[in-house]
Amino acid sequence: MINENTWLKIKMYSQAKYTDSTIDEYLQFDLESLVRYEYINGQIYPLLGESYNLKIISENIFSRLRTQLYGTNCHVFASDMKVRIEPINAFYYPEASVVKDSQDRDTYFKSRPCLIVEVISPITERIDRIEKLYSYRQIPSLQEYVLVHQSEMKIEVYRKTYGNNWLLETLAEETILKLQSVEVEMTMAEIYEDVEFE
Repeated sequence: MINENTWLKIKMYSQAKYTDSTIDEYLQFDLESLVRYEYINGQIYPLLGESYNLKIISENIFSRLRTQLYGTNCHVFASDMKVRIEPINAFYYPEASVVKDSQDRDTYFKSRPCLIVEVISPITERIDRIEKLYSYRQIPSLQEYVLVHQSEMKIEVYRKTYGNNWLLETLAEETILKLQSVEVEMTMAEIYEDVEFE
């Protein structure tokens, strides 16, 4: 477990494009930009390019979440919706997120997701597993954080338990991903449909 001082020292991606920016400046800049940017405590970082596998996996997960949650009080968002982590002044673009809270109504970001999914690569693995794990766990409404590997059939689910503790479940081939936060199940075959491993 890393503390906040350590987290603030972690460099994300490469170098910040802009520093000492306010949240309002970031939101306006990101809204007008053709490239997506994430924000961490005044620093603005461009997102890395998305691989073929990342796009396919993200679309597979989003479409299955959207289909299975149709007609419920859950709202499913793809990678073009930001998530705000208010306690640490950060905004990220996860591959998918689900919001149940009807009061979470901001047009350009969501603050109360119950589920967040990130698709990781060797380049983003440290960020997703350390930095974003720490950051997302600061969201009181979050119940599950899912890491999906794009270079192999492997999924890690961080699930909140009683007392604000988090347990890790690791899934491999021939298993079923059971998302307790939204009562959705999907097979590994569905998640990795059309994915081309090297």
